Amino acid sequence: MPILTNTFTPQDLRKLPVSELPNLAREIREHIVRQISKSGGHLAPNLGVVELTLALHYVFDFLHDRLVFDVGHQAYPHKLITGRLALLDKLRTREGMSGFPEPSESPYDLFRVGHAGTGISTAVGLARGDQLNNESFIPNQRPEGRRIVTLIGDASIVNGVAMEGLNNAGTLNRQFLVVLNDNGMSISRPQGAVSQYFDRLRLSHRYGDFKKSARKLLEHIPGGESLIGAYHRAGEMAKAMVNEGGATGGGGAGGWFEHFGLLSFGPIDGHDLPQLIEFLGEARDIDRPMLLHVKTVKGKGCEFAESDSSRFHSPGAFKMVDDGDPDSERQAANGTAGATSPSTPVPLVSEGCRVEIKPEGRSFTTAFGDAMLAMMQRDPKVVACTAAMPDGTGISKVLPKFPERSWDVGICESHALDMMAGLAKTGFKPFLAVYCTFFQRAFDQAFQEAALQGLPVRLCMDRAGLVGGDGAVHHGFCDTALLRTLPGAAIMAAIDEPSLLAGLEFMRTFDAGLSSIRYPRDIVSPALADTACPAFELGKARLIHGPDVCAQSRGEALHAPAVHAAILAFGTPAIDAIKAARELAGEYTISIYDARFAKPIDTALIRELLTRQIPIITVEDHSSIGGFGSAVLEAAQEMALDASRITRMGLPDSWIMQDSRARQLAEAGIDAAGIARAIRHAAGGHESAAQRTSEPSASAGGLKRPISSAG
Repeated sequence: MPILTNTFTPQDLRKLPVSELPNLAREIREHIVRQISKSGGHLAPNLGVVELTLALHYVFDFLHDRLVFDVGHQAYPHKLITGRLALLDKLRTREGMSGFPEPSESPYDLFRVGHAGTGISTAVGLARGDQLNNESFIPNQRPEGRRIVTLIGDASIVNGVAMEGLNNAGTLNRQFLVVLNDNGMSISRPQGAVSQYFDRLRLSHRYGDFKKSARKLLEHIPGGESLIGAYHRAGEMAKAMVNEGGATGGGGAGGWFEHFGLLSFGPIDGHDLPQLIEFLGEARDIDRPMLLHVKTVKGKGCEFAESDSSRFHSPGAFKMVDDGDPDSERQAANGTAGATSPSTPVPLVSEGCRVEIKPEGRSFTTAFGDAMLAMMQRDPKVVACTAAMPDGTGISKVLPKFPERSWDVGICESHALDMMAGLAKTGFKPFLAVYCTFFQRAFDQAFQEAALQGLPVRLCMDRAGLVGGDGAVHHGFCDTALLRTLPGAAIMAAIDEPSLLAGLEFMRTFDAGLSSIRYPRDIVSPALADTACPAFELGKARLIHGPDVCAQSRGEALHAPAVHAAILAFGTPAIDAIKAARELAGEYTISIYDARFAKPIDTALIRELLTRQIPIITVEDHSSIGGFGSAVLEAAQEMALDASRITRMGLPDSWIMQDSRARQLAEAGIDAAGIARAIRHAAGGHESAAQRTSEPSASAGGLKRPISSAG
């Protein structure tokens, strides 16, 4: 009979004997594998923290105590044992369970967490707040007080904010527990000296002997039968001895973290439930900051996830097929198991199984990786970097080919951008591939070390705009607004693979300052496959559909019907704009321009449209505040033009939660249907261009004829 049910809570967990917890851990893994095989999601990181999550909830009461996740994509087991199993079958959708901690789902979730490195600092704030409110745990004085735990992992301990948090955590005069989940991985292999330090520790022959060696030390301390007893009875001497034990002769966690003022223990086995519960049970009552170093296996319990934890960090939907029967899919893949009840687990796949991630088409990420490889092959000055996302950004394609000219620096976006500035200063052409949402962490460096210096650092913004199932924590919605403030910057967006390649080539030769190009987590559209893609020209848009409004200004002949509205699209909404225009072809004639640049924008085009009184619709997969549409409005005002015919479309001033990208675009009103509505409103809300025969404004050059497709 299943242990895990839709109503299961940590109170139920604490009623179970420790001997029953491995069975619960197995059920949790089976539910996670079954669901992610259908919907996609974060697989390997969640499989690796099942026992650790169970032990934390077994020892602490997080309805009262505080649990802060540093890495939100490790929260699936936490959610399943806090009453959310029924939401799992709609994982990463509005109706189901978010893939990250979500306070609106449960009081057990304190923060929406999607950016690594933040957990220790926010936990320090909670700790100080509880102290000021006289609610913090104090042994013998306030034993009922709140305790604080933060769980950090996937190599985010190397993030600069995490180090700042540790530096401040050591000054706390109260209980404060940092659990370091060390799985030897980030999203992919971790990078840098700190990760190498932990590698040495994990490979030490003393690994696994910590508990025994620490006990031997404690036996020599009067009353030192427990960690608590040793600490409280022998004070700093016991602390030093326990740290020495944890350091296993100077090579352990204590040798690093004691410099931050934290009492430190470990590493211990993160899959040994009795040992975890015993250590946490003792650590919960130590009234000063401490760190417990836990060693786990990413993808634990699922053979294919363990053997390739990078590929299965966050896979799309996949199927599992028995090698002996190629036509037979495992039940977990097609969802037949447990179809009658989400509480019915399926067997985990182990030997004799082939796993196939379902193809989705050619992505912008794949197109970017191929383009970077080709560019680095023909230009020895091009260098590339990413911050812990080599697979997610496509940089994994160049790392093995150009190990001296490409780097993964780990979860350190600020460092990455500063390093790129240094390379630019020495004459190289640096490209930083980064998720749009994570670029925000490096904006100060984009300002100070790149733009202010006039250095040509090149930003390649993957996952721009709405990102689908990852939801609000990962949307890239403010990069254009941020970068537009930087003098001399060239800010671009791609609409398909040819435009991405043309944009990257423009950046390669653009040396006047910082440049960026954004593109979504999506499949590249073939809509313009039969249309030549011209080279990017600084600040110039490109006509991609309908009559050319500017033809007459160039002295070209007019042979097309009147234009009812012009769409200036920044990025992939241009493809949906084409769909909308084709749907309305019998009602309206629409010109669509791929804007290409949000800075500098095509002011000549804007002047031409507005002086000919043609309504402009701007559309972008970005916040409508400060984005491309705002740039068009500002340009109209600076040219003293009437901006009343400008309609802006973009992301609303509200949070858009997890769901499919298609549903999110529809919610924002920037899908084909939303653009069609905007066309009807803009074209119908003003006298149509074909009807306007009155005197044009002086800025129109004194023309006195009906406004045609060319003006």
